[in-house]
Amino acid sequence: MAVARVIEVSATSDQGFEAAVQEGINRANKTLRNVTSAWVKDLRVNLDNGRVRDYQVNLLITFILDDSNEEMTGR
Repeated sequence: MAVARVIEVSATSDQGFEAAVQEGINRANKTLRNVTSAWVKDLRVNLDNGRVRDYQVNLLITFILDDSNEEMTGR
C-alpha cells in the first residue's frame, strides 16, 4: 500500500504556461523522490506596463512517501 503527499509549487517562465509547468516539475524533481503527478491549480500572467512579463502556474505536486522503516530509524 502506498501513501502519497501533495505539495503546492509556484513557478514562472517568460516563455509560456507550458514552460512554467515544466520548470515547476523540474524543480520538484530536484528535491523530491517518487513524483507521480502534477495538477495545474491556477494560471496567471504577470504584467509590466500592460504587457505580459511572465507566465505563472501554481501546481499541486503528488509524490509517494518512502515505505522503508530503515530511513525513519536510521538503520
